[in-house]
Amino acid sequence: MYDFPLTGAQKTHLRGLGQQLAPALKLGKGGLTPAFFTELQKQLRAHELVKLRFLGAERDERAAFCDQIADEGRCVWVGSVGHTALFYRQHPEPAARKIKLP
Repeated sequence: MYDFPLTGAQKTHLRGLGQQLAPALKLGKGGLTPAFFTELQKQLRAHELVKLRFLGAERDERAAFCDQIADEGRCVWVGSVGHTALFYRQHPEPAARKIKLP
């Protein structure tokens, strides 16, 4: 599991930023494939904060998917509302970071 603890204020800040984002990834019937995780890694590296849209998944499935995505994708599940979820991973190089956390 990706171990980057976020405070409540930081998660609130990230959720606020996430409201302005369009979903960068969609998770449909194919489920969590290696291609999905490859694209997730690209998006996290480029943007740090990624919005995901679930297509046709039930509430229980979405929660399980979010846990699995955070674990296998080495990122933090910031939160979810309805059929969307936010994931964050800080860029490893301080000079390349786009999001400044409070």
